Amino acid sequence: MLRLSRKTLFAIEAVLDIAYHAGSEPVQSSEITRRQGIPRRYLEQALQNLVRDGVLIGVRGPRGGYRLARERRRITVGEVVRVVRGLEAGEDDLNDDCGSMLARKVVRPLWCDIQDDVMKRLDDLTIDDLCEDAHRAGIASEGRNSLDFSI
Repeated sequence: MLRLSRKTLFAIEAVLDIAYHAGSEPVQSSEITRRQGIPRRYLEQALQNLVRDGVLIGVRGPRGGYRLARERRRITVGEVVRVVRGLEAGEDDLNDDCGSMLARKVVRPLWCDIQDDVMKRLDDLTIDDLCEDAHRAGIASEGRNSLDFSI
């Protein structure tokens, strides 16, 4: 069942943070925690799963951290949501055979249709779109400030 859990919000925020604040160095999880206030116990688990599913690349070492695995216009919010849904997989009330005929034949199919519509919308929304929203909202990018274009 599609639900907007804390983990889902944290994962979207983390990927957006990495994309928006990316500089010449990988983004460290401590920086994401500082900027977004995401508890590390949620963040590390989500980041590792996003690496495993090819959304992020983990860079080891003292200056290590995380980078996007692809251009931010090629990563959708729907993809991030699916990674987190995999973490939260458990009982899905929509697939439960019990309940009334109204629940099984009317309400659950309605909810499935709504869920499909939401996922289609999230699949059309890229991390680049969210970065543009952040820019329009006047949020400063820490990564842009650390880029050095001198030759």
